This record gives sequence, C-alpha cells and structure tokens, in this order.
Amino acid sequence: MIWIKGGSRPADTREEMRRLFAQVSLVISLLLFAAVPARGVELPGPEPCPGCWEPDLVTSWQWQLTGTIDQSLRVEMYDVDLFDTPASVIDSLHSDGIAVVCYMSAGSKENWRPDAGDFPRRVVGRPLDGWPGERWLDIRKRAAIAPVMLRRLDRCADKGFDGVEFDNVDAWSANTGFPITRADQLRYNAFLANAAHRRGLSAALKNDLEQVEDLLSYFDFALNEECFTYRECDSLEPLIDAGKPVFQVEYDLPEGAFCPKANAMNFNSLKKKLNLGAWRAACR
Repeated sequence: MIWIKGGSRPADTREEMRRLFAQVSLVISLLLFAAVPARGVELPGPEPCPGCWEPDLVTSWQWQLTGTIDQSLRVEMYDVDLFDTPASVIDSLHSDGIAVVCYMSAGSKENWRPDAGDFPRRVVGRPLDGWPGERWLDIRKRAAIAPVMLRRLDRCADKGFDGVEFDNVDAWSANTGFPITRADQLRYNAFLANAAHRRGLSAALKNDLEQVEDLLSYFDFALNEECFTYRECDSLEPLIDAGKPVFQVEYDLPEGAFCPKANAMNFNSLKKKLNLGAWRAACR
C-alpha cells in the first residue's frame, strides 16, 4: 500500500510508480498464472496489484456522479465520474490525503460519452430501464468491447485515480437482448479486474451479488445499491470476512431502517438521492 494519508504524490512520481507496479504485476501473473475454477467456469488467475490503494474495512466516503464536486467533506475516499471529473479535482483531493475512485460503465453504452461511437452497432442491445440514452452491451463480444474499456482504464490511471468502480457488470441477470450467461459475466468481470490491476488501480465489484464468492479473489472492495431494500445483504458477507470493505447505498429506506444493520455488518453505508449529487447522510 503506497497511499500516505495527509500527503500527496507528485504526478511524475505517481506515474512512475504506476508503471513499475504494472511491470511487477505482469511478471508475477506470468509466474503464477493458473486457471481458477469458479463453480465449473474456468477463469484466468487473478492479477496481483502490489502497491494498489487498499481501503480499510471502515472507510468514510462520498459518491458523487453529478454536479460540481463538493470537496469540503473530510472523508477518506471519493467515487466520482471518470469523464466529468477534471484532473485538478483529483489532485486537490489527493493533496488532502483522500483517495479517488473513477466511475465508469463497463456494461452499457451511454450515448453522451465521448467514446460512445466506438462501440459497433452489433454489440449494442436493449435500453436500461429508467436510464434514457443507455443501452446494454453484448459482453460476449469482448474483441469489440475490450479496446474501449482498456482505453477508459488508461484514462482513469492517467488522470491519477486510485481505483475504479465498474458499473453494469451484472448483465447476465438483466434483459439485455443478448443470451449472456453466468459464465460470460464471470469471465468479463475477471477480465476487468485484472486489467485494472495491471494499471495500478484497485477494483470494485458493483452489485452482481450472486457472483461475489466466485469473484472474491479478483476484486478489492464492493459497491452495492439497495441490498437492504431487497434483503440480500448477506451475499456481501464473504467480502467482510476476507477483509475487503463494502461501500453501500440506500435511496428510499429511512436511515433508521438500515443504518443500525449496516453498522452491525461493518458496511460503509450512505443514504443518497438517486441523482447521486453531493447530498449524503452517512450511517457512521
């Protein structure tokens, strides 16, 4: 772990260390590579990430994907948009000893993104319910999708982010328009986590609760939406048992209905509004 709370790393030093960690990660992975069975699915071995930011089980945080970033919070981690957040904001947060995670959709085409035209038409599926301008991607066609995702991860690393939140990585359980299977999703999510680690970025597993145990060795922490609403939070316990933090959000439940449970489970839970602006109420 190389993050030093209260200090900042010059851009050139940070980039130099990222390159070094990527080289070390590649060498180790080549030495240790093995197929990992996940309930009958063969996956590549998890890439190590020496020097990656490792959040503690108890980590205060902010998740803001819309509006001007409110930097006034004295928290330990911000999760903000990859494209919309200027590098100057990341540098400013780093100067206060705050780690910064980049949000990117890894399973959908958002038609307002600058690289939206890079997805071939054949891999673009049905709309995401409730999210205008966003459509599922056929993650089985990795040769068509991977170059876009890798460029996004390069952008995340080049901007100086410490980790990445991959959104929409549970397509196998959605109505995408494609026959995506559990195995397809496992392979794709393992690919994403390994690609992040090769760039010195820690990786968050977003939702996809049914595959937590299969992907536990690939991801460094998790971000969940509304597991208390849907009574499925127990699926996240393997992460806590493995010393990997859970960042969790509820939108509709009153704080009194979930915060005591969240604290007892050692989750880092927030109440947020659905637009994911600056407003937040932390459970602890």
